[in-house]
Amino acid sequence: MKGVNISYKKFFTHADAEMGIGSLIIFIAMILVAGITASVMLQTMNKLQQQAMKTGEETLREVSSGVTVTQISGYTAGSYITQLAIFLTPTAASEDMDLTYAYVSLSDSNVKVILNYTNTCFSDTVSNGLFGTINASNLTSSTYGVLVIRDTDNSCSVATPTINDRDLVVLLVNTTKCFSGISPRAEIFGNIHPEYGINGVISFTAPGSFVDTIIDLQP
Repeated sequence: MKGVNISYKKFFTHADAEMGIGSLIIFIAMILVAGITASVMLQTMNKLQQQAMKTGEETLREVSSGVTVTQISGYTAGSYITQLAIFLTPTAASEDMDLTYAYVSLSDSNVKVILNYTNTCFSDTVSNGLFGTINASNLTSSTYGVLVIRDTDNSCSVATPTINDRDLVVLLVNTTKCFSGISPRAEIFGNIHPEYGINGVISFTAPGSFVDTIIDLQP
């Protein structure tokens, strides 16, 4: 009987040890799984935080930046407006705007054109009047020129026409190339799309007759 009791005691002792090792393995596995899960959660949270910050910065830039069309004048030749001068300035507290990345969409209800900046038609001074400084014949139905009116920090150059706070420039458009000229009572509309931020609005109706050579169209 004593031998049998000793045998049972050894059996139960070995069983307890095996259960303890199994529990330890499960415990270590749970720690590893928890660690991996926590690491994934931290990486995801960090990625979401960075994405949220980036989205917030981009949204703030889109809302706080942009351009404003302050005035549009036209040059008439015969019974058509052959050139447009679009006065453009950044909105208040706007970030720097590189016109190289800005484009103009313009339509007369029949034809729509998209115009991009060309460095072949640029002047940082008004030497021969609003419509005489730049040779508009060099402009095409897909390009606009830039005439600098006010640039206190000399940021607007032919290579990088960048405008910032209180700068004022004129975008020159050859409407003869775009629409074969603008006729009386024609409705013209469009936008100036900067690289980011609020668009400048173009919207006017040409007068019923052209008396003066230079006429104000907007506002």
